[in-house]
Amino acid sequence: MKFSILRWAEFIKFEHTVFAMPFGLAAMFLAAGGVPSARVMGGVIVCLVGARTAAMAFNRLADWSIDQKNPRTAVRSTLVSKTTAYATVVGGVLALVSGAWLLNPLCLMLSPIAVGIVFFYSLTKRFTWGSHGFLGLALGTAPVGAWLAVRGQFDSWVPIVLGTAVGLWVAGFDLIYALQDRGFDREHELKSFPARFGETAALKMATGLHGLAVLGLGVAGWMAGFGWRYGVCWTAVCVVLWMESHWSKVEGKRWKAFFQANAAVSLLVLLGFLWEIFSK
Repeated sequence: MKFSILRWAEFIKFEHTVFAMPFGLAAMFLAAGGVPSARVMGGVIVCLVGARTAAMAFNRLADWSIDQKNPRTAVRSTLVSKTTAYATVVGGVLALVSGAWLLNPLCLMLSPIAVGIVFFYSLTKRFTWGSHGFLGLALGTAPVGAWLAVRGQFDSWVPIVLGTAVGLWVAGFDLIYALQDRGFDREHELKSFPARFGETAALKMATGLHGLAVLGLGVAGWMAGFGWRYGVCWTAVCVVLWMESHWSKVEGKRWKAFFQANAAVSLLVLLGFLWEIFSK
């Protein structure tokens, strides 16, 4: 199979980096109180991109035969060869570990745990309908890791509260996304919340998780000492998530809710952090 960078980017859904990356950058800028050194910024970006790339490629490999049976995902195995997929996993892990080595000893020591967390999610659909929460955990580590990249120690609850909010938000939108495969999951005995409890329960759970996420984002801003500037962006996040809740109930608009609305959420939070940090 001839390699194509565009097909490879589609294979790992590179554009979805916009979900976790802004939260990691937000925590990084807050921990540094401004712009960190080029070494730290470069290391954080390499770690975030490497972790997500490795995780997505591992997910594709773990689900290779399953995806081939699903009409929605059958094209995935035609985008790149398995050799390329394995190489992507290795390259992503090496990028994560190299970035962690560039940062500080604690980040390097924790990098295998980070790899384990982001890989483990891909296996959870085999045994628990709570797999969406494990995806939230994987992405929720981004702000915590970025904070440690700057400080080299656990010295604040802010990144943990922010990471928890991110995890709740991710779990919520993954519930919406999983509605696409509810029938397929039931037929092939794969576990997901929508397959186990149905569409109505999944949408209600997503709304509840997003409500908790909004609360967590507000608390994180308050703990960071932010003011009205962050409040403006936080209010916009509330509006976007309310719109997502509405869109998710309409079949034709549901997938707009997944990408457009959630990309807006992460970018709005980053904007709020930057607006506050660089206005002082």
